[in-house]
This record gives sequence, structure tokens and C-alpha cells, in this order.
Amino acid sequence: MKNMTTLAMAATLAVGTLAGCQTTPGVTAPTAQPLTVDALEAYNWQLVDAKHVNGEKVTQLFTMPNNPLTLNFFKDNGNQRVSFMNTCNNIGGTYHIVNNNVQLGNVISTMKACPEPQASFDTATMATVQGKYSLNKNANNVPILTIRNDNQVAHFKAVAK
Repeated sequence: MKNMTTLAMAATLAVGTLAGCQTTPGVTAPTAQPLTVDALEAYNWQLVDAKHVNGEKVTQLFTMPNNPLTLNFFKDNGNQRVSFMNTCNNIGGTYHIVNNNVQLGNVISTMKACPEPQASFDTATMATVQGKYSLNKNANNVPILTIRNDNQVAHFKAVAK
């Protein structure tokens, strides 16, 4: 009987120890969210960070701090559209979500002869919006849209429309 009590106590201690060792997401860990039309269209998405794969900032996207690149997803006559705000040219197109990723289609732009640094901003915008999209929430529960491609990673925070 003493062995059974000792064994029960050891088992209880082991289970308690294992339960105490479980990892829980820290407050700084992003929480993955499903990428849906409703989630994208609920906010405007304002660029907060963009870095090349070597860790260097994509400086062309930060020449106008008061007018950051902002993505606006919306419906227009039943079509899913996106516009890239604060660019010199008007740039936008259609989009669809396929396999939990945004696929852009028919992106069009006006053809103004934009001065620098706006011309480089427009070029960097097109390079930034092409890639794998994912949606997370940061430690402050703010939705963050991330776009990754072979050359860079960009993060956009949700901003009320």
C-alpha cells in the first residue's frame, strides 16, 4: 500500500511538472489569422516596416513618412479590388484569395512622369505587393499583414477606414 501511495504521488508530481513546463504563446508572439476577403477589407493596411532579405531597410518606401504606402482592399461592382495609396501614379487592380494567399491580377497604373523620390516609391510599391501574404495579430492585438517575397519582407498594420 505504501508503494501505491508513493507511486501515485510520483505520478501526480510528474504530471504537475509537465503541465508547468508547457509553453504558451508569449505576449510578443504573433497569432496567425485566416486570410479572408472580410479581414482584408475591414481595414486599410499601412506600411510600418519593409526590409530586404539582407536586413537593410527598403528606403524607397520611406521617403514620405507622412504618406506611407497604404493598401486598400474593397469591393467594386462585385469585384474584389485593391488600390495602393499615396503613390504618385494611381495604381490598383483586382485580387483573389487562393490557397490562403492574395493573388493580384490586372494591376494597372496611370503613366505620370513622377519626379524622384515618388518614381522610386511607385517602383518599390510594385515590388513590395508581389509575394506571399499572411495575416497575424501582434502583441497589442493589432492585425498585421505581412508580404514576403524572394527579395524582401514588408509589414502593414491595420488602420481604421
